[in-house]
Amino acid sequence: MVRLALTMTAAVLVLGACGRKEDKAAEAAKPAPAALAKASVGVGGVPQRKAGVWKQTVTMGEFVQKSRICLDQASEAKLSAFGGQAARDRCPQMNITPKAGGGWSFTSVCDVGAGGTTTTKGEITGDFNSKYRMEAQVSTEGAGAPQMNGARTMVMEAVWEGVCPAGFAPGEMELTTGQRINLLATGPGGGAK
Repeated sequence: MVRLALTMTAAVLVLGACGRKEDKAAEAAKPAPAALAKASVGVGGVPQRKAGVWKQTVTMGEFVQKSRICLDQASEAKLSAFGGQAARDRCPQMNITPKAGGGWSFTSVCDVGAGGTTTTKGEITGDFNSKYRMEAQVSTEGAGAPQMNGARTMVMEAVWEGVCPAGFAPGEMELTTGQRINLLATGPGGGAK
């Protein structure tokens, strides 16, 4: 169940962001607009993250989750920053568009089973070789757990840390507790280590 929740959180988090006005200092700190265009291109013509370990910080209201994920080309195809295979399977309505000034905007409507229907709008800016930022407006309705319903703003910032060390397999997510969850594992019980 933990793996499913984290997998769905990861998929939802990568599927949305809405534009916010930022002060000039924050705007100046952003990578060059064309940076995403230089990343390698994967399924559907969208950029792929560089293989290795990505440190991720997800903020949704007062909730903050830090994790690390190990990726290679095969796991990136399934766990893409744009939702990967999980998103393609559950999101019949998905639109990913390069922005004229750099970065990508996207929208999706996804059926997450007992998690309800999630509608997401977002933007990703940065460089999929070193650092990127995603902002998303996520709205959920029809979830079995009432606290999951409603609208939320989510921000994810990710920084590339280097190659995956021995014992940290592609597709694994490491939580701050040290627990690792295989996001590619299927079946009951998930892939928690």
